[in-house]
Amino acid sequence: MNAIEINQVSKHFGGLTVLDRVTLPVQNGSLFGLAGGNGAGKTTLIKTLLDLCRPDSGEIRIRGTGSTAVAARNTIAYLPERFLPPGHLSGQEFLSLLLRLHGVKPVLREMEDQVASLDMNPAALKKPIRSLSKGMTQKLGLAGCLMSGKTIWLLDEPTSGLDPLARALLKQQLRRSQQQGVTLFLNTHLLADVDDLCDAMAILHQGRLLFAGSPTDCRERFGGDSLETAYLRAVAPERLTDGRHQDYS
Repeated sequence: MNAIEINQVSKHFGGLTVLDRVTLPVQNGSLFGLAGGNGAGKTTLIKTLLDLCRPDSGEIRIRGTGSTAVAARNTIAYLPERFLPPGHLSGQEFLSLLLRLHGVKPVLREMEDQVASLDMNPAALKKPIRSLSKGMTQKLGLAGCLMSGKTIWLLDEPTSGLDPLARALLKQQLRRSQQQGVTLFLNTHLLADVDDLCDAMAILHQGRLLFAGSPTDCRERFGGDSLETAYLRAVAPERLTDGRHQDYS
């Protein structure tokens, strides 16, 4: 049984097709990257996984349970692309609340250790969230997922706002979590992160699934010595000249 099964899922908003018969399996224990540009349908696909919006057709199953059932989300931790926790709470108050919602007893020392592992000063947990930078706020959300005890993580642009050190530390933690059996579903437009982290990936473009497989398979199928070139060949081959990205600046 796969962690996630997406079968012939379509979604329309008015006359716009946002997802067009997307079929995609995500294996248990994989580190999976969903790549695509702005407006490709990535965030809508995650929302259908979480039953935040219903597909017009098709089916999604989470470990064999239909995604519309509450039980399907019992194993999921989610970090949205626009992560905006309540600004009046302190970081500690927010993490404590989030962990309780996940059924985990909050322990201050563990929270301090977790944010420190993401290069965040634990003293910032005492500050109201509205006083924190975007990067520090993002680290709070990531810490909540890392401490959630869930076995499927849906992370929408997880490195958004992170500096290079924090990105590197997060990647280390994601790899360790995968080794411990967590299934990670990363929604990102950063192909370097997909190439560096993921053992499986898919390309979503204008609501259609163009590719599913490993990053190596992607390079072999579309050609080029980098995942960026392979991606460009998949979504916009007319913008390549002699294998290079055309410069329109």
